[in-house]
Order: sequence, then structure tokens, then C-alpha cells
Amino acid sequence: MKLAFITDPIHQLDPCHDTSVALMEAAQILGHEIWVTEASMLSVIDSKAWGMLRQIELIPVLLVEKGWIAANPWYRLSDPCFTSLEAMDAVFMRTDPPINDSYLYATYVLDYIDPQKTLVVNRPSGIRGANEKMYALQFTNAIPETIVSADKQLIWEFVEAKGAAIIKPLGNKAGEGILFLQPSDRNFNSIVELSTMRGRLPVMVQTYLPAAKEGDKRIILLNGEPIGALNRLASGIDFRNNMAAGGTVAQTKITPREHEICAEIGATLRQDGLVFVGIDVIGGYLTEVNVTSPTGIREIDRLEVTRLGEQVISWISHTLKN
Repeated sequence: MKLAFITDPIHQLDPCHDTSVALMEAAQILGHEIWVTEASMLSVIDSKAWGMLRQIELIPVLLVEKGWIAANPWYRLSDPCFTSLEAMDAVFMRTDPPINDSYLYATYVLDYIDPQKTLVVNRPSGIRGANEKMYALQFTNAIPETIVSADKQLIWEFVEAKGAAIIKPLGNKAGEGILFLQPSDRNFNSIVELSTMRGRLPVMVQTYLPAAKEGDKRIILLNGEPIGALNRLASGIDFRNNMAAGGTVAQTKITPREHEICAEIGATLRQDGLVFVGIDVIGGYLTEVNVTSPTGIREIDRLEVTRLGEQVISWISHTLKN
């Protein structure tokens, strides 16, 4: 297969952490051809999607006692080549959020790939329709009590009723801007004003789950089915469990309740073309559905001695043959 990955600038990726690199490496190990590009390098010509692509050759990371180690440099690139994206068997949209104008326009370009010729992971319309905070709200049996609002009084009433809550900006990633709220906080009004840009932007407010102290579980789903998980734990100086916020990771198992959540959302993910997804679960409640560039493969592979990247690429290969 020929696979293209749309990522942030390749030199900015961390080969020991980034799932995008893990997927590319897995594809190379399985004998496939890998190309990379960026959102700003995409075009539409004669109603077809094109990109300025470079073929990439990776030096695989090695697992040692302390974790993954990478060569320096860890990749080699060919000269750029302006190529129709339909010349690829699959295209992975792996640019990190936020969903700004550049990201949004890139998904519009990807709409001009014929899905009968090339698989796009994840489907552009699915990404656009799945805000990583709001998308979870449709699964009412899986989520904690939640509101979305820019109204300070409504937010205060919710937090006062629950005793404590978490406020989340709708467009951020990696735990950015997530705050712990209590109705007695003397900074309550200022926090809400800053988070909502003085009532101009809605935010998500979820009842605080005490189980967050035991970790925030990331579960990786492939075509709606769970294939691996890890537990993220706060550093001790921050209530957030996100790895980007300094959290650590630990082995975990997918519980029966979490399998129920995956079963509840799986059909909808498949319907929306969301093939590779990471969900966040705290205390048996679904809190987010990550569809843009979900991460966690490197950490799960290290903890469980698995090769999830190869499982994903093999699924792509099998799907394209059928």
C-alpha cells in the first residue's frame, strides 16, 4: 500500500511518543510505502485533492528498560513531489488540534478524494461533525451530568447543585484550559468570564468525578472496537491527568462497564467514518471522544508489549482488499 500522513511539521514530532510516528513505523515494518505532508501543502485542482508529499523512511525506535529511544536523526525524506492524493491507498489526517481555519480548510480539501479510490482516516465530514467535547453528549447513558453554556448564572447554578465541577473549553486539546470549579471559589466569576470570553463562547461544565484521582483512562478504538488502553495519572501538582500536563501512565484493563461504553458508541463511530478514535473514561463515565489525532499507542505498546500500530495498518490493508 501507499499511505500518506498529514501531520504537523515532521521535525516537531516526538518518535518516542507520537502515535502518528508509531503508525508510520508500523506501516514501514509491514512493507508499505509512506509519504508525509502538512495541511498547508494541500490543494484542489480540477476538483481533485493534491498535496506536496515527501516519501519518508524511518529508523524504528527501540524499547529499553526506561522506555523508547530514538536515533538522531530518526527519519530521512525524499525530495517533494506534487501528487494526487488519490494515488494513495489511504490518507491519515493526523494534524493536531485546535480545529482552526487551517485545519477546517484541510478537511474540505480532503472531501475531494474519491472514497472509492482512497480511504481517509478519519473521514473529513466525521471530524468536522465531532467536536471532541460535544460529540460525547449524544451518548446520554455513558456521560456524567454535563451542561454546555456561556451563561454565568446557569453555570453557577449547575456547579452549586453539584458541589464541584470541571469547566472545559470546547476547542482546546491536551487538557489546556481545563479548570476545577467550586461555588465558593472567590475567583468563580473571573474564571467563568475568562473561559467564556465574557459570555461569548460556550464551555462544557461537567460534574466533578472523584474517581479522577484514580486516573483518566484512554481507550483506543479501531472501527468502533477497543484494542488497547492506558491509565493516565496526575503528577501531584496538577489535578489534570493528561500526559501533556505532566501526567504519568500506568497499565490498566478495560472493565465490563467500559466495554459497554465502547459498544454504545461503536456503531455511531462507524457510521461517521471515525475509524481511529481515542475515548477518555473516568470512573465508568465517558468524558471525551478524540477523533483528530488521538494518541496513546506508544505508551500502550510499552506497557503491554503490544504492536497496536501494526494492528491498525493490517486492518486498513484488510479493509481495502474487501
